[in-house]
Amino acid sequence: MPEEAEDMWHTYNLLQIGDSLMASTIRKVQTESSTGSVGSSRVRTTLCVCVDTIDFDSQACQLRVKGTNIQENQYVKMGAYHTIELELNRKFTLAKKIWDSVVLERIEQACDPTQKADVAAVVMQEGLANLVLVTPAMTLLRAKVEVTIPRKRRGSCTQHEKALDRFYEAVMQGILRHINFDVVKCILVASPGFVKDQFMAYLFREAVRQDSKILLENRPKFMLVHSSSGHKYSLKGREHVLITHCNLFMLCLLCDSQAAGEVKALEDFYKMLQHEPDRAFYGLAHVEKASEALAIDILLISDKLFRHQDVTTRSRYVRLVDNVRDNGGTVRIFSSLHVSGERKFCSFHIQ
Repeated sequence: MPEEAEDMWHTYNLLQIGDSLMASTIRKVQTESSTGSVGSSRVRTTLCVCVDTIDFDSQACQLRVKGTNIQENQYVKMGAYHTIELELNRKFTLAKKIWDSVVLERIEQACDPTQKADVAAVVMQEGLANLVLVTPAMTLLRAKVEVTIPRKRRGSCTQHEKALDRFYEAVMQGILRHINFDVVKCILVASPGFVKDQFMAYLFREAVRQDSKILLENRPKFMLVHSSSGHKYSLKGREHVLITHCNLFMLCLLCDSQAAGEVKALEDFYKMLQHEPDRAFYGLAHVEKASEALAIDILLISDKLFRHQDVTTRSRYVRLVDNVRDNGGTVRIFSSLHVSGERKFCSFHIQ
């Protein structure tokens, strides 16, 4: 069930000519009364069609699928053409003869919110912390940490400080467990007062002591901001927080980081093509020969190629991707809706 506009784009990439698609749709039917008069009406019914034509409007995020009916229906004859308009928040069922690795990867990417969450946030106060991932569609709570913090006593703060250390340790473990640093580009640490500052001091003191490379390498991604409390509802103003507190560097990290990575990869390819032409090649024939020689380090390929109507040709691209990955290479599948993927291309960096 597509829940947001981006899901319609994923669905468009999943659909192929010859697939079977079942969904609820509207059909105009003609009826004849006992007196012989003919009338027409629009009815909602469920149809299963063999996909023949796929039309995607990227601006309106509308997906129309035309095909022939392959299941008996009281309103539509077998073999009759019908166009199904896939809609947000309406279920559909897709059947394929072959579910290849590229299709399965697309499904995993679309269904895993951590693959889309560029921003994480730790909203905290003494004894309470909420760790959330901020996706384009939702704020997803990944962990909630609650530790009882005793009050400071006159002449002794030992129990208070030990409890705070336990609290900070639990939050640190939550960050390591739930945040994918390869995907998340910015981690907001928000609190009232100085709780966030004390936690950050503890976090990187422990990172140095434990030699935690993942925390030390990603230190620039952490950003301190103010929140009214440690409860999740304090994130309601996160868009304002992002705009008013992020410097230019953070703003660059927050905006469409996947596409930015694609642009950089393409620029690196063009530079290599200019300065080291013996290590950069393009064109399917040359790339396949390099793959056979186990010489590909990075493969750049447009997702448009996987929408090829000829099954044999499409399988050729899928086999190429699988071979590169099996032999330790990196594959970057470019979105054809982004500037980096506007051209049909297949290229690689040679080892």
